[in-house]
Amino acid sequence: MATPSVISKQRVLIVDDSKIVRTTIARLIRATFDVREEANGEAGWQAIASDPSIVAVFSDILMPELDGFALLERIRKSENERIRRIPVIVISGDEDDATKKRARAAGANDFITKTTDGTEILSRIDNLLHLMEAKQQAAVSQQMVEKTATHDPVTGVFTPHYLVTEGQKRYSHARRHGGPLSVLMLRVETYGEIAEKVGKNVADQLLAKIAKLVMATLRAEDSMGRTGEAVFTVIFGGTSSQQAIAFARRVQDQIEKAQITYRDQVLKMRASFGLAALDIDPVGSLEELMKLALQRLHQAASRAAQRIVGRDEVNLVKPTTLPSDLERAVQLFEGASAEQLGDAAGEALRRMLPFLLAVCRRLNVDFPADKIAQALKDREK
Repeated sequence: MATPSVISKQRVLIVDDSKIVRTTIARLIRATFDVREEANGEAGWQAIASDPSIVAVFSDILMPELDGFALLERIRKSENERIRRIPVIVISGDEDDATKKRARAAGANDFITKTTDGTEILSRIDNLLHLMEAKQQAAVSQQMVEKTATHDPVTGVFTPHYLVTEGQKRYSHARRHGGPLSVLMLRVETYGEIAEKVGKNVADQLLAKIAKLVMATLRAEDSMGRTGEAVFTVIFGGTSSQQAIAFARRVQDQIEKAQITYRDQVLKMRASFGLAALDIDPVGSLEELMKLALQRLHQAASRAAQRIVGRDEVNLVKPTTLPSDLERAVQLFEGASAEQLGDAAGEALRRMLPFLLAVCRRLNVDFPADKIAQALKDREK
């Protein structure tokens, strides 16, 4: 005869420095929930962080070590999504309305008093858990929609997921054939200011115009997507870093010269750009290339913010010149024989190998890096 399966109860955490309060609430809900008790906020936080079975938290406000406000703040600011979503019911005593308002602002989902009956408490928990489940299902559904969608509804360009899908094709082609590929990120720095001044709908319309402006100049082998609220990413197939820089400068000039008026208000637009490209960046994946472009976009934005003139510059990689010590090394190698270099030859080659690899990548020249690296390794034995 089969043993009937036991349905485990969901676990609720009660955090209160009063044992009487903890015991009272636990007695009222224990028939429906598994109950865990902690006597202060710090112990409560450790329980939440270490026990993934906790589905709801009852918390007092005034507690030793870590009060209810601090506990709420930790929960709502946690990097763990499970913790951030946990419903928190505050156990209120004689607190005034201002204290309750502060708790609500900090992320409390509901309140009970220390005299609330068991039926009411169970009803509150049940409602919160159903609400959280509905929100989670909605979030999952939204993620599925975003994942399967190909175009951003506001601007008409690719969604982030689809951009990466298309970009992988461009990246694989570039790697197979040894061709160039560039990733350019563009952020409209004045988007937030415009949204605050004339509304988000108008700001979104401007984003759509910028997207249309950029798209009109792209080729069939290029892909463009919206990868942030006011951020666009363009993946250029068969395009070197210098060609992408020239493109960015043209777009920047068009954006900043655009005369846009809304209800007698002149809306100024500024943009920052960040670039990464295979001919200047030794990366192993499209994701790495996009991360580099994003880092340079942040650098471009911060540089522009420090300028008195409110005009962003394209913060891109510029060709580097040989430092004087490298020039001296080259001169030494040119005039020296193998005997004169002696043991320094191996060390010099080991240190110059990354430089030689970068130059060969830039010129699309095959380089026996593996053989040289192995020879240097054998020499060390």
